[in-house]
Amino acid sequence: MAGALAGLMSAVVGTWLVLRGMSFFGDAFVHGVVPGIAAAVVFDVNPLIGAALAAGVMVVMIEAVHRQTLLSEDTAIGLLFVGMLALGVVIISRLDSFSGSLTSILFGDALGVTAADLIGQAILAVVIIGAATLLYRPLLALSFNGDKAQLLGMRPKAAHAALLVLIAAAVIGSYQSVGTLLVFGLLVGPPATASLLSRTVGTMMLMSAGIALFSVWLGLTLSYYLDTAGSATMAIIPVVLFFLVLSGVKIKRGAHSRATRRKVAGDHSGAGVSAVSNAGK
Repeated sequence: MAGALAGLMSAVVGTWLVLRGMSFFGDAFVHGVVPGIAAAVVFDVNPLIGAALAAGVMVVMIEAVHRQTLLSEDTAIGLLFVGMLALGVVIISRLDSFSGSLTSILFGDALGVTAADLIGQAILAVVIIGAATLLYRPLLALSFNGDKAQLLGMRPKAAHAALLVLIAAAVIGSYQSVGTLLVFGLLVGPPATASLLSRTVGTMMLMSAGIALFSVWLGLTLSYYLDTAGSATMAIIPVVLFFLVLSGVKIKRGAHSRATRRKVAGDHSGAGVSAVSNAGK
């Protein structure tokens, strides 16, 4: 259940990440919450609070570096990507149970989520999906043309800020199930796969959610029978599905292209024969 909720949250938010080309930002964000969770474990505080604080720091620092220097936003993201992850490992290394705590934070434990955790995750999932539904039009306009979104009164800056909050919430709500490193697979994998099969954003989001749920189910099933890590198996399924679908789409397009060329060649050949016949008459 926890994995399914994580998949739904990640798929809905991940749709906008993929559409806006913010996958690298999402990856950095996933790593950025590590020091907050690590500090929470060290000081015996709710990890969700630590993750939320770290996510806020991540957003503020990215914007500060981008606005106060000539460096691109990607550079700021790359710097914080490494810095925050390293800081998290340094903090957690102070614990006696360093290896176990680090593994739990980075890779999660889908089967170790308590009933209380599950209730909190379900509430967060409802909030995220509800917010994403309410922000559908502003985020849609922002994804395709920020200037037009501004002219339409969609407040693109506010929509962008809201998207950052949704990303943070999805990561915070998913890390216990799949870990901070592997949640990126659910954030990007299902939406990327759905983008190959859909023509509208709404369809893409629904297909992304379906692919995420299927990935969680198949990942947990395979991990049970193959005795592999559940979180990692869940995370790798959407990646494998993406390349399978991509291969299928390429084969289909190639077959369609060849059929079109044969049809055109046949039409030209028929036209040539007809022209010769008419000339003979």
